Amino acid sequence: MTRFLLVTDLDDTLVGDADALRQLDRFLAASKARHGSRVVYSTGRSLTLYHELAAERGLPPPDALVTAVGTEIYFEIDAAVADPAWSGQLADGWDRQQVAAAAGGFGDLQAQPASEQRPYKISYFVAAQAAAEILPGLHTALAARGQRTQLVYSGERHLDILPAGAGKGLAMQYLRRLWGFAAAQTVACGDSGNDIALFGVGQERGIIVGNARPELLRWVRCNAAGRLYLARAHHAKGIIEGLRHFGFLGGDEGA
Repeated sequence: MTRFLLVTDLDDTLVGDADALRQLDRFLAASKARHGSRVVYSTGRSLTLYHELAAERGLPPPDALVTAVGTEIYFEIDAAVADPAWSGQLADGWDRQQVAAAAGGFGDLQAQPASEQRPYKISYFVAAQAAAEILPGLHTALAARGQRTQLVYSGERHLDILPAGAGKGLAMQYLRRLWGFAAAQTVACGDSGNDIALFGVGQERGIIVGNARPELLRWVRCNAAGRLYLARAHHAKGIIEGLRHFGFLGGDEGA
């Protein structure tokens, strides 16, 4: 057994099977106490919606919280103070007004609630068929305005526009380097399109839970690698399965 860094999505990844989540929480608490492991929640939710989910499901506090699809990092969650060093990296080439103006030219984009509009994230709802037509044009319109951005589409409904230097994967690498974890000691877990950044950014290990969405499974088929594990079990049970596969869960820990 050794220390490791677990970076996990919340909805339909960590959350979804209450019994398995309790079992996983016991293992993680033991590994943190014995080996110095750390846990990061990485979610597309805003801080507001994270607090709602955490209260509803009784989630134990993480060592760090990454919200808004990798655009905000919190070490002091209750204080609601985002890490200024991370936020400062995202400003280059990002003009929120210019991004919103470019997106405003596409009528099929429906703005998500105000709580989900963040300083470095602008979010919309758009159906899959419309998205296939809109995204190439939107990318061109953003570039024409000098915006260095990335488009993250997930769940066949959610579109997030982020700075080029943002995202769940780059936030994961920022934290693992800050805390001194190697890529081989880092395990990312996810179920949907906005988790592709966790699996495609470097050499960190990855667990794709058994209930993963079609857009993530399509990506996995084209990017199969030994460092990625496609679990059969769903939700937290799939994370447990993957941790066993990578050798981070053994003996009586997590029982």
